[in-house]
Amino acid sequence: MDATASLGEILARPDVWRGDRLASSAIPAVSSGFAQLDDELPGGGWPRGTLTEILSDSVGLGECSLLMPALSQMSEEGTWSILVAPPHLLHGPAWVSRGIDLARLAVVSPKRQRDALWAAEQALASGALGTVVCWTTHTDARQVRRLQVAVAGSNTLAFLFRPVRENAESSAATLRLLLSAGSNGTLGVNLFKRRGPPCTRTLYLDVSRPAKWREKHESTVARTPPALPAARSPRAIVLA
Repeated sequence: MDATASLGEILARPDVWRGDRLASSAIPAVSSGFAQLDDELPGGGWPRGTLTEILSDSVGLGECSLLMPALSQMSEEGTWSILVAPPHLLHGPAWVSRGIDLARLAVVSPKRQRDALWAAEQALASGALGTVVCWTTHTDARQVRRLQVAVAGSNTLAFLFRPVRENAESSAATLRLLLSAGSNGTLGVNLFKRRGPPCTRTLYLDVSRPAKWREKHESTVARTPPALPAARSPRAIVLA
């Protein structure tokens, strides 16, 4: 049997792409809910069956709102989502208002970091969940690779939040984003690793925020240094 494959057949594989262009093969994905971001994501949305790494040092930038459209779609599909080690308690009514079915949302809050990573790995390896989101204060390349291996080939959306200081470390994640605060309440997103060339511009997304937040902050966000987190309750995650 001839084992020789043509270049076209090789490039058609979802795990192979040319460095000067976005992967063109069919990549199972879920729309991010932001057209500007989807245009820059291979497959036109958040990839299924692979790890997406999000780097941020601030809480309240709008990082939860960034994922809400995808989480809402997972709810519509009737699948479960799990949040592992979120940095604050959830504000249930805000999540419900964005179309999240709390009856299919689980929250795991381990006391130790290694337990959080273990829980995320087990959740991904099960293949039974629509979305797994994990927050970490520190992880290494070996642990990230374990998460990537656990989710590979599944239909699950996998997100790992890491500190910005770890952006220079190697990562098995196929998609890596860096978040920052934009003006007028927007969320800055830099795509510095994807299946294709890095995105050389910062995307500014108009993420959903509560009306009270907009009334209080829209006039001052433009003057706030990006390194400072937006004002928020220390006890609850709200849409931001």
